[in-house]
Amino acid sequence: MSRNLIAILRGVAPDEAAAVGEALIGAGIDRIEVPLNSPDPLDSIGRLAQAFGKDALIGAGTVLTRQDVADVYRAGGRLVVSPNCHKAVIRATVKCGMQSFPGVLTATECFDALRWGASGLKIFPASQLGTGGLKALRAVLPEGTQVYAVGGVGPDGFAEWRAAGVQGFGIGSALYKSGDAPADVGVRAAEMAAAYDSAFKGASA
Repeated sequence: MSRNLIAILRGVAPDEAAAVGEALIGAGIDRIEVPLNSPDPLDSIGRLAQAFGKDALIGAGTVLTRQDVADVYRAGGRLVVSPNCHKAVIRATVKCGMQSFPGVLTATECFDALRWGASGLKIFPASQLGTGGLKALRAVLPEGTQVYAVGGVGPDGFAEWRAAGVQGFGIGSALYKSGDAPADVGVRAAEMAAAYDSAFKGASA
């Protein structure tokens, strides 16, 4: 099944990026972002895109400016994730043909992001909104809107968040911390994928 799980590799170094990416993809997680506040992030994105770009969606997180978008595109990234909802970043991402997932928390931000062309919404921090808040947003969001929960969400809560209306999750430190061995990342990724499969069994997400 297709898994809407984005692995957030904050702090990954270029010389370890490919090995960590291979472990994630081997475990069934094929969406990977390297936050731009990681060391030499564009180098890591380039290495991941070169190695796995045909089989995985590779991109960047913590994308804050139009220049960031351009840099990610040139590095080979095709996914742009931001902590905030910025019109210029969303439109630049869409213009480059990349997927745009801006960070949102309010109805105003959600509808602004969609109007500006976002591919989907990143609820951040999801722990602040909670599943009750998401249910309220889902009542007014257009049908088919892709919603990812990021920040304070783990496998124990996948089923509850699915019931509230999410399609996917962004997972950071529960999958990867700077310096983690690829084999350890692979074990955690397999467990995360199994938890997702259990929560979304029978879903069309």
